[in-house]
Amino acid sequence: MNRLAPLPASAGWRHHGTRTGFEVVFFVPTLDGHRLAGRTTADDGASMWSIDYAVIVDSAWRTREARAAALTVSGEKQVTVSRDDGGGWRVDGRSRPELHGCVDIDFESSAMTNTLPLRRREMVAGVPIDVPAAFVRAPDLRVERLEQRYTLIEAAPERVVFHYESSTFGFACDLLYDAAGLVTEYPGIATRHS
Repeated sequence: MNRLAPLPASAGWRHHGTRTGFEVVFFVPTLDGHRLAGRTTADDGASMWSIDYAVIVDSAWRTREARAAALTVSGEKQVTVSRDDGGGWRVDGRSRPELHGCVDIDFESSAMTNTLPLRRREMVAGVPIDVPAAFVRAPDLRVERLEQRYTLIEAAPERVVFHYESSTFGFACDLLYDAAGLVTEYPGIATRHS
C-alpha cells in the first residue's frame, strides 16, 4: 500500500451495533510525532459511560504513552500505559511483561486506534501482518494483550479495505478505510461521521 494521505485535524464516528454513541478525536502534530486526543461516549445496553483518551505516538507511529479516564455511574477511573524503547510496557507504573512485543495501544471504545498500525507498517496486498496491541477495555480500563492481524484486500486512491482478525476474541470482519488510514466502516461497531 502506498503512502497514506495526511490526517485531518479531527474525525468523528457514530458507534452502533454493540453500543450506541459517538467518538471524536483531534490529531495534533508534535515535534517528534503526534498527540491523539479524543472522547467516546456510549450506551452499551448494560451501562452508559464516557472515556477520554490521549495517545502519544513517535514519528514512526509507535505508541509511547496513553492515558484514559472513564466516567460511569460508579465514578471515575484512570489508567496510564507507556512503552519504552526496548518494547517493555508499564500500566500505572507496573511492568507488564505479557505486553512485550506490542507496539500499538488499542482502546475497545475507539475506532480511531485501528489507524495506528496502518500508519506505521507497509502493507502488501494479500500478506497478513500480525500487530498485537495493548488493549484497554471499556469501561473499566483493564489492560490486556490483544492478538490481531490485518490483511490488505484492496487499495484504491479513496478506498482501502483490510480483512481484520482477532484470535483473542474469535472475531473477523472487513474494515473500510479512507485514504488517510481512518476507518470509515467498522461492521457492527462504528461508521465515520466526519
